[in-house]
Amino acid sequence: MTNVLLSIRNSAVDRRTLLGTGLLLLLGFGASASADEPKVGEKLPRRGDEIVVCGQLFHTTAPVVLWTDPGGYDAYRVDRRFGPVVNVREKAKVKERNEVTIGFGVRQVPLTPEQTEQVRGGGWDLTSLQNVVDQFVIHYDVAGTSQSCFQVLHDKRGLSVQFMLDLDGTIYQTLDLKEGAWHATKANGRSIGIEIANMGAYPIGGAKTFDEWYRRDSDGQVQIILPDNELKAQHKRGENPTWVPRPSRTEPVVGTIHGQKLQQYDLTPEQYDSLTKLTATLCTVFPKIKCEYPRDQAGALLTKTLPNAEYDRFQGVLGHYHIQTNKTDPGPAFQWDKVIDGARALMAK
Repeated sequence: MTNVLLSIRNSAVDRRTLLGTGLLLLLGFGASASADEPKVGEKLPRRGDEIVVCGQLFHTTAPVVLWTDPGGYDAYRVDRRFGPVVNVREKAKVKERNEVTIGFGVRQVPLTPEQTEQVRGGGWDLTSLQNVVDQFVIHYDVAGTSQSCFQVLHDKRGLSVQFMLDLDGTIYQTLDLKEGAWHATKANGRSIGIEIANMGAYPIGGAKTFDEWYRRDSDGQVQIILPDNELKAQHKRGENPTWVPRPSRTEPVVGTIHGQKLQQYDLTPEQYDSLTKLTATLCTVFPKIKCEYPRDQAGALLTKTLPNAEYDRFQGVLGHYHIQTNKTDPGPAFQWDKVIDGARALMAK
């Protein structure tokens, strides 16, 4: 009964406030305050560098294509992105069904009953998500381009990742960061993931993939050879047909991960630039993601999987191989200090 009386009293106060406000407006007071208010149907401008977190936009200063944009990759879709176009409502009548397994879900993290009900009923609010997300996981896609990556992840494997980074530095966001993408097993609940277009790392002498994807120009510079379907897609999107993707270093980089010597071609300069900006953005929006990578006792980059206790404590930027022993991404060529130091410099500004 007390709650009901309080509600009635509050409603009465609200009505008096509204009446008072209306009177002030009639008298001409407060007219200047409405000048900055949005108009009905007014379009909110976007710069094209924003990512989405809990429905809110955050600038990265790097080129970003959202899942809602033309040419974007939508991990929410329940039909295949590539292949024959099939009416989703008519799938049951099609002999070869066109639907895909939903490759994401609610973040599986410890929550109170009240938080669980909020998340499953209306989604995460920003503050709650900031308390949960404390890792940024970096992958290479072994697909070569973001288009191929999405086709493999979404259409064929029923998996997902929040971001993909193409050769030209374009960042594709496939889901709101509130979603738990399926990209790194035990890290899915607490992390954000990115798949970088790169053909990966291989044992010394066993890299036929390099012959298919990399070649030297007449001037000795290495270029990345794009598949015909990707070249056609670039022309259709109106992108610069003269741009040539090149790794940051002309020779394959040799390094050791999990005690195995591997070789890998480096990322493109455009990828490093965008990844550095995205890392700075995520470490700013999510304060628990420390702008740091796993190190050994000597302070050097850790090149093996984190022990369970250390992994549980780790908050920051890490590779897929830091989480799973059967993974080697982002590979020995990945320049950790370039990304982390660059992100720290941007955050310091």
